[in-house]
Amino acid sequence: MTDFLHQLSFGLMIISAVIALVVSAERIIFSGVNMHRAKKLLATVEGQPENLSASLGQDVVSDMVARLIEDRKLDLTPEQRLDRADAAYLHARDELSSRLWLLDTIVTAAPLMGLLGTIFGIVDTFLALSKSGMSDPAGVSAGIGTALYATALGISIALIGLMVFNYLSDRNERIGERLKMLMLKLS
Repeated sequence: MTDFLHQLSFGLMIISAVIALVVSAERIIFSGVNMHRAKKLLATVEGQPENLSASLGQDVVSDMVARLIEDRKLDLTPEQRLDRADAAYLHARDELSSRLWLLDTIVTAAPLMGLLGTIFGIVDTFLALSKSGMSDPAGVSAGIGTALYATALGISIALIGLMVFNYLSDRNERIGERLKMLMLKLS
């Protein structure tokens, strides 16, 4: 039974690693597209603001800028315009941060799953020792060594996930700063 639980913890860690990999790749591409668009739109606003609509694409930054452009055409009070700009910014920020909670959860849970796998592996080793009465130190250390792979895998997943999470959080902050600059220039 403990061998099954040990293998189950490895399986859960591998599933977590795959989820972290897929989310990381998608979010890195997503933030790259939006960072590029934000830089391009800021340059357009400063250089040729009349070409701003032509520079829009199918991304979060373009969606926010399109909302700001539409709001300029409406007869709104300055407070209403500011409220609508804030709402557009908050929507864009939420889109940029979506699915990052998965990485955060995996970073937290992976070492714990690894520790659980190690515990089950060590329990399995001691159960095998108690049944066979084996007093071979090499057999014991091999079993414990295999159990420790679970901890190493869990910590590795967490470290890589943490680096990607921090990178994406920083990148989203920089995109957010550019969004605020666009808001100020277009409001």
